[in-house]
Amino acid sequence: MRILQDDYRDRLDDTGRHCLARIGRAAVNMGELVDGLLSLSHVSREDIQRRSISLSALARAVARDLAEREPDRKVDLAVADGINGSGDPRLLRVLLENLLGNAWKFTARVERPRIEFGAESRNGQNVYFVRDNGAGFDMRYVHRLFGSFERLHGPDEFSGTGMGLAIVRRIVERHGGMVWAESEIGRGATFSFTLG
Repeated sequence: MRILQDDYRDRLDDTGRHCLARIGRAAVNMGELVDGLLSLSHVSREDIQRRSISLSALARAVARDLAEREPDRKVDLAVADGINGSGDPRLLRVLLENLLGNAWKFTARVERPRIEFGAESRNGQNVYFVRDNGAGFDMRYVHRLFGSFERLHGPDEFSGTGMGLAIVRRIVERHGGMVWAESEIGRGATFSFTLG
């Protein structure tokens, strides 16, 4: 691919350059899909090292990483204090990277983006959530949301492979918990989970 771009680009007409660009994008997409499958496989096989962890601190670290990648973007990102849980720190970081990363991505076109990480008690159980005021989605398709390669927004709208929420579901299930989502188009989404 690189040889074609470097050595033969001048010999290609507009159609040839367009085809070469499409092949390049397809190769990048395939690489991302393979990476997603490898991540899902890794998450499914990795031994869980359960311990007490500050989910507030973990969420703040993930939020800091997101903000450093796009320093010009202003997002009101609120992380509640004192949220603790029990689970594998590495897997829970991957879970929060996916949920907070999705909230970051889907608030990109909102004038005043807001993302919140919090927890509440329901029926004596801790329920953790990531809430945003972004694009949202149609609840008629919520059953597709946590499947592999499932996307509710086209690649021309938002980037991604459709593997992130499948990875989230697998991590939550491995911890004995549940994950679900609530949303409204144009009014954001809330992803909630338990850790068993």
